[in-house]
Amino acid sequence: MTTTDLAPLVDRVAAPADVPVPSDAGGLTWRPLTRADVPALTRLLTAVEEADGIPYRTSAEEVDEEFDGEWKDHARDTLAGVDADGVIRAYARVNQPPGDARVVRAFLDGAVDPQWRGRGIGRQVLAWQEARGRQLLAASGKELPARLAAFTDDAAAATARLLQVNGFTPVRFYSEMRRPLNVALPSVEVPDGLSIVPWSAELDEQVRLAHNEAFADHWGSEPRTAEDWNQGRSMFAPAWSFIAVDDASGEVVGYLLSGRYEHDWPVIGYKAGYTDLLGVRRAWRGRRLAPALLATVMAAYQADGMDYAELGVDTANQSGAHRLYEGLGYAVFHSSTMYSIEL
Repeated sequence: MTTTDLAPLVDRVAAPADVPVPSDAGGLTWRPLTRADVPALTRLLTAVEEADGIPYRTSAEEVDEEFDGEWKDHARDTLAGVDADGVIRAYARVNQPPGDARVVRAFLDGAVDPQWRGRGIGRQVLAWQEARGRQLLAASGKELPARLAAFTDDAAAATARLLQVNGFTPVRFYSEMRRPLNVALPSVEVPDGLSIVPWSAELDEQVRLAHNEAFADHWGSEPRTAEDWNQGRSMFAPAWSFIAVDDASGEVVGYLLSGRYEHDWPVIGYKAGYTDLLGVRRAWRGRRLAPALLATVMAAYQADGMDYAELGVDTANQSGAHRLYEGLGYAVFHSSTMYSIEL
């Protein structure tokens, strides 16, 4: 179906005039989130992740950077459920990224304190998220396919049930993979005519453009604006990030960006370097540049005393990334799912 076959966006999205703020949800009062809530929100997320057995923790720095982005309206797009003692027991957030050009998306994010579950709070929070998400999709004015999306770790079974009961369908499946670094590493074999160089700020805009091109044919990926690209860098590890350039033209043709999530190491019981983004532009594919970038970063992780190399992958990635990673010794240790309502 093409965009010309679609009904007008406002009709498809059916945005409500008003968003229903939870009213009878366990005695909580509701207000928007602010940056002053970062410590309390971090504590809430830690409690949720511990209860659900999630193999990572969300740091205060990661919570704080969610308040970045000029396109975000926190007063209207966030919600905090506060108990009588002023403690945040639930939260919700909706984000509609500004660069969407193929599918306009609203991402729904939220959680309920484990001690406050079973009171209908999650159901009302999700209803608020969906209603606000529909409003944001309609307000985008983009005559494109539209999507309400929520990610959940597969260990969080109650969240998955809540989403499905409320009309969300599992549409994409993701694996977290890791590879031990105390065994022989693959050799770094850089294709002829190319060089792999350390990440630099001077090349970062070229990397953004290369990323948008490399992921143009990936399901669910949309172009990243410069502001969106620069957001979410609190865990960025420049020393573990590399850029592939064409020797003749100086063009950026591939990249690997890493994160250093030290706050996760006590939880998982080992030290790991995490590959956040890996891409190769279409014209340079088929030359084993991605394995060369991965071999390069494995050596960097190992040199800094890491025990494992980790990354995440869309299991249906049409580029064959899952097979590539398995061939390099990565194995799945955790999984998550995207649930959506397609509009």
